[in-house]
Amino acid sequence: MSYIPPIVRWMLKVAFVCLLAFIIVWNFGQRVSTIGDSMKPVLKNGDVVLVNRVVYNARRPKRGDIIVFKPKGNENSHYYIKRVIALPGETVEIIENRIYIDGVKLDEAYETTNIDKVGLLSGKMKLKEDEYFVLGDDRENSEDSRNPEVGNVKRAHIYGKAWFVISPYENFGFIKE
Repeated sequence: MSYIPPIVRWMLKVAFVCLLAFIIVWNFGQRVSTIGDSMKPVLKNGDVVLVNRVVYNARRPKRGDIIVFKPKGNENSHYYIKRVIALPGETVEIIENRIYIDGVKLDEAYETTNIDKVGLLSGKMKLKEDEYFVLGDDRENSEDSRNPEVGNVKRAHIYGKAWFVISPYENFGFIKE
């Protein structure tokens, strides 16, 4: 590289850094605004979160992940942010405000509200091999897999994993799952 003039070397380094920054932001820094309080207390209305778009290329979403998706792949819809409750192939049901996965009560380590309305989940529901059942943490005020407008989330409709709140300042930091 000694035969390349110093100014050209400097320009190549700057171009490389810009390209690297673009790749990082595109894959880990896509911003999505939270609409509504369905994920309270973890996320609040107006929180701006960063979405990791690469993580689910390496692995599948797991129970407890907070995902970003468009319901039924509707490109005209805003992004929804919800928590993965049940995984592909599992059977999910709600009995007396409790969630059961394959007949076993789900132990949730995060704060939620009671489930007063079961919506589509009036009995047992078996998920297909590419579907996830998602709920908001504020279950009384969440439009999620219990609603026909949202339904179960297909893997192809998942945009990524919410991982960091960048705004407002008082909520700044990693999302606690």
